Amino acid sequence: MRPEAFSGGEKVRLSGRERLLTLLKSRLGDPPLPLRIGFWDGESFDFGPEPKLTINLTDRRLLRLMLTGNISRLGDAYVDGRLTVEGKVEDILGVGMELADRIGRSPLVQRIGAVVSKVPRPHSRKKDAADIVSHYDVSNDFYRLWLDERMVYSCAYFRTGDETIDQAQAQKLDHICRKLRLRKGERLLDIGCGWGALAIHAAKHYGANVVGVTLSPSQQTLALERVEAAGLSDKIEIRLQDYRDVPGEGVFDKISSVGMIEHVGLANYPVYFGTIARLLKPGGALLNHGITVTDPGGKAQGPAGGDFIDRYVFPGGELPHVSKVLTEMASAGLEPVDMEDLRPHYARTLQHWVRRLEAHEAEAIAEAGPERYRIWRIYMPGMAVAFDKGWLSVGQVLAYKPQADDRWATRPWSRDYQYAEGPEQLATGLDWSEF
Repeated sequence: MRPEAFSGGEKVRLSGRERLLTLLKSRLGDPPLPLRIGFWDGESFDFGPEPKLTINLTDRRLLRLMLTGNISRLGDAYVDGRLTVEGKVEDILGVGMELADRIGRSPLVQRIGAVVSKVPRPHSRKKDAADIVSHYDVSNDFYRLWLDERMVYSCAYFRTGDETIDQAQAQKLDHICRKLRLRKGERLLDIGCGWGALAIHAAKHYGANVVGVTLSPSQQTLALERVEAAGLSDKIEIRLQDYRDVPGEGVFDKISSVGMIEHVGLANYPVYFGTIARLLKPGGALLNHGITVTDPGGKAQGPAGGDFIDRYVFPGGELPHVSKVLTEMASAGLEPVDMEDLRPHYARTLQHWVRRLEAHEAEAIAEAGPERYRIWRIYMPGMAVAFDKGWLSVGQVLAYKPQADDRWATRPWSRDYQYAEGPEQLATGLDWSEF
């Protein structure tokens, strides 16, 4: 039988939809969300005054998924178009995250999330290559639409916050090279080199000889084209190669890894940092730049739905707390000497990216399809909120490989060298001839 309610002394029979909406409204609690739900038959329901976000449901079963807090299947419906959202990006995120938080509080959802978070993920060479291809081999032209002119797909570096994304990414590349104290003729290994932006910058402006490795055929192809166009083919080699397969011992003066550690897998950190330590010369430097969680125990924060990114954006991705990065570095024989938190920089970077993506909506859909566009349109601002609220951060860690005699001759006395006017003003470290 249908549930019954009383209104003005009369029994009123509620439809199935009304019953579910009543339960959902109760579940959402107060204060009311500025949310409107549109239904498959053209009707709608407002949960609060002046709705800022509209969620359109084309399937009656989606209302039950909202009631049960099944964020994962609602994410599937969003990707395949059975659920659509309308509103400004900031409202979609603000109201949408509050909605996900309120309906994702059920003990069942929390219990499943706790179990999933403890399941170890395999990271074989074959699987890692497949995961990288699934993300980066979408289309070079798709990424070109909304990344900066150099196609840097990692956190930019802002000095004032008012820079364009092109300026901020150029500043980031230079910031890395300064931290590494790159010099002319030094050999640099760039692990996860992307489309070659850092390799080109290091070779062009610092005179480094660079080897870049990637698992993405599309990235390698475009990176090689860019290297050739820059006239740097004699100084840069771009390999389609797993970082674990780079041969040699003590063959690189400096190593950079930007946006790569997220794909390594927590259980593989001894292999990852051990490989870097093997390849790095004594006295050489590593710059490791990657997303981190802010909970010391590594627990995910924020509303339910993190598996959306696992399944649709970064399959196989695992994020550490920066303390684990430092510990694993030290265990591999590397000496962490500098850690810079870039959390606000990534929030601003993502804001730039999503605005550019929306400005090229038709082209992005034509290039990568409507599903991919919907995924990236919600994933990037969602990540921006995660950085803004402090659920995620970015740790840029500089480490050295100690020399056999334990001298610190390669170490600068201060951080002044990171902000010098040019490579020629880099600090030289301690001169042992004085002793």
